[in-house]
Amino acid sequence: MATINKPQLKAAAFRRFLSVVLLTLLGVLLLIFLLGTNLTSNFVSPPLDDIDEVSYTNSHLREKLGFPEQSKLSIKLEKRNQLPPRNIDLYPNLAKDHITIVLYVHNRPQYLRVVVESLSQVVGISETLLIVSHDGYFEEMNKIVEGIKFCQVKQIFAPYSPHLFPNSFPGVSPNDCKDKEDAAKQHCEGHPDQYGNHRSPKIVSLKHHWWWMMNTVWDGLKETRGHSGHILFIEEDHFIFPNAYRNLQILTELKPYKCPDCYAANLAPWDVNSRGEQWDSLIAERMGNVGYSFNQTIWRKIHRKAREFCFFDEYNWDITMWATVYPSFGGSVYSLRGPRTSAVHFGKCGLHQGQADNKACIDNGMVKVDVQEIDRIANIKSQWQVQVSNNQAGYKAGFKGWGGWGDERDHKLCLNFARMYHAIDTASTF
Repeated sequence: MATINKPQLKAAAFRRFLSVVLLTLLGVLLLIFLLGTNLTSNFVSPPLDDIDEVSYTNSHLREKLGFPEQSKLSIKLEKRNQLPPRNIDLYPNLAKDHITIVLYVHNRPQYLRVVVESLSQVVGISETLLIVSHDGYFEEMNKIVEGIKFCQVKQIFAPYSPHLFPNSFPGVSPNDCKDKEDAAKQHCEGHPDQYGNHRSPKIVSLKHHWWWMMNTVWDGLKETRGHSGHILFIEEDHFIFPNAYRNLQILTELKPYKCPDCYAANLAPWDVNSRGEQWDSLIAERMGNVGYSFNQTIWRKIHRKAREFCFFDEYNWDITMWATVYPSFGGSVYSLRGPRTSAVHFGKCGLHQGQADNKACIDNGMVKVDVQEIDRIANIKSQWQVQVSNNQAGYKAGFKGWGGWGDERDHKLCLNFARMYHAIDTASTF
């Protein structure tokens, strides 16, 4: 019978001990991995009350610029803007040539559901980042966005939305002039527009939100600032076709060669009632407001026209662009698109109607968009020539505006949005 000495017994015991330790460590690491994956997969933005620890930048600069004093909700939302995108665990890598999509929304949840559903069917949507820009905070709108699982999603909230300031500017101040009141006689505060009407916070929020969003996306967010490629902008009442993203990729690739003077690429015709010409050619026409995209170079040109944008007495951002900003560029501002639309405007109600969930703004509670098989795959051909549409109808230089934007406080806030991500010395040029 063989004898086993003590050193051999100690070595065998040590090997057994080492095996147990290694197996235990592997088990712990596996558990940590599974827990981490589960937590990340189910990540939602923390409740607003739990977000105080997130810091936010540029507060010192904004204090110098004279921004309105923020409410607690405004500060919390601004901190939330710096949270990372959700769904990174599901889509860890954005495509190298991805085109970021920015969806700007207000408070029409029944519209937003339609848009989100249409986006979920877009070919290539999982390759890119969707940024949702909110004009104010509305819980139902927030829940819809937090339910998105088909791509990376980042939410941003306009911290100076009038909807967040119920008792002070940029919301309604107790001493604000109303309608056509005379400030001197009524001892109230405000500056009327060219038609004698004083500001309406719900109306001015349209232009403020768009301008804040543009400055934040291009110059403020770490995910997009310095981005040299195109960014696509859509609204909560734009139905997006399945082929939209692939078509846009083709258009942005062709634009430098087919239409080097074009400023943008559009998914839809300028005329929102048109579905396209169905020609075998590309179309160059004035830039529309449904599914429009442009790059950093064009944004810099727009940003330099901050004074023109902020002082034009017109509460609509798009009419302001058509009537004063684009004409100030000194030539035609064309956008390149395909002959068949890849996005449609379906809204029946105005921006501040339709918040109640009675579906009155949607026919029979549903949106019926005719999506054919040709709309499900990329249908733009690189060999097509470009047809230029000249002398189109619409708002042009010389139009004096519909008003609603006469208050000097709105002008100042608008200019400050253009300055908030830049040194004061640089921004003071406009």
